[in-house]
Amino acid sequence: MAVHPVGSSFLRPDHVATRPAGSSPPSSEDAGFSQFITDFLRETNAHQQQADGALHDLVTGKTENVHDVVLSIAQADLSFRFLLEVRNRLTEAYQEVSRMQL
Repeated sequence: MAVHPVGSSFLRPDHVATRPAGSSPPSSEDAGFSQFITDFLRETNAHQQQADGALHDLVTGKTENVHDVVLSIAQADLSFRFLLEVRNRLTEAYQEVSRMQL
């Protein structure tokens, strides 16, 4: 199972929120967080692709080391579960902030 990388439009959706006129540009912290998320998604995708390749090599007979294949799959699974948990926490934080009264 391959996880395809998500484009930068997902991380900075221009159609959801726009900056008001006269506001300052995004700070370096904003760029740092979006870069962190982008790198995290790419790393998770790389683990998924590595696990797919290891499993393919095992099935086609290119490798007989089942231990490495199982470790690769376990690493991809753990990486994906972590990604889901980060997504869940970010969603919860967004919902809590949106419930705040101004």
